[in-house]
Amino acid sequence: MLQSEIKSSFVELGNFLRQFSLEKNTKDVSVLQNDLFYVDFISLVELSQSHNGWFTPEQVYFSVQSWAKALTETNLNQWLSPYDFSKTTPEKIGLVLAGNIPLVGFHDFLSVLISGHDVLVKTSSNDQHLLKFLAKYLISIQPELNSKITFVEGKLEGFDAVIATGSNNTARYFEFYFKDKPSIIRKNRNSVAVLDGTESHEDLVGLGEDIFRYFGLGCRNVSKLFVPKDYNFDAFFKAMYEYREVIQYEKYANNYDYNKAVFLMSNFQLLDNEFLTIKEDSSYASPISSVFYEFYENIDEIKNRLNTDAEQIQCVVSNNLIENSVSFGQTQQPRLWDYADNVDTLAFLSKI
Repeated sequence: MLQSEIKSSFVELGNFLRQFSLEKNTKDVSVLQNDLFYVDFISLVELSQSHNGWFTPEQVYFSVQSWAKALTETNLNQWLSPYDFSKTTPEKIGLVLAGNIPLVGFHDFLSVLISGHDVLVKTSSNDQHLLKFLAKYLISIQPELNSKITFVEGKLEGFDAVIATGSNNTARYFEFYFKDKPSIIRKNRNSVAVLDGTESHEDLVGLGEDIFRYFGLGCRNVSKLFVPKDYNFDAFFKAMYEYREVIQYEKYANNYDYNKAVFLMSNFQLLDNEFLTIKEDSSYASPISSVFYEFYENIDEIKNRLNTDAEQIQCVVSNNLIENSVSFGQTQQPRLWDYADNVDTLAFLSKI
């Protein structure tokens, strides 16, 4: 298949996804194959929480809209412009996907296909349905994709290279199991925010989006704050109040109650607003419903720290305090060329 044909299919998928949002689903008669897929996709989104309790309609629609914005011809052309896949010999690329947030593995799926390779997909048990539905839509637009997309139920076999995402523990297994094949192995990462006390209320509300989107389950969710010595958290908590309804979700509320109780029984000092606890801690990975923080005296020490710990960090949020940092409220809307773990997936695929 020509790359232009594959790219066109993903552009059509973007048009399809653009019809759906939490506020209102609006059917566009110009979208291809709508009669076959439109109603079924709405039903799938409504059922997603029964498949995974964290996949509320709000969170699934957010992911859908993010991909709808990304899958435009302009974005795809800009992303692909540095690469030449015209002489690609299709290889079978295995994907072992995570399931922490809706469609978390879609970027890898897109990367493999648009680079001209065939994809063998092993989905997470926590996210088995959304990607398969979108694959069916793509195949309906471009039937030749049917021979290039395979979903694997059992053991992943017969691949020429692999991209696997998991925890630090599973990464050790992946590194052993896939040691004889070209691979990208992704481990646990967390995101941080660096504040200096000059942030506006709007900045901090945006930070709340970075903390609470997907209930904090993503590697791009902020789980750690670096704040100047004697930082006053009043403005932070005032901004976080915008997200108070998160406690209405039972799974989140259960985590909040449990983690708060564990902290209190351990005699840790907490700041708490009845739906989020913050705790002074040197770790990057905080539990659901909690954010860790550390004080700093000099911004250069934070720059050095983040550079040293780069392999533990997915992204950094700040008002340009840190080079290449992400703006407040934008961590969960990466561009196509914002690669997980800063590993260029297309460059990897171009060398297979």
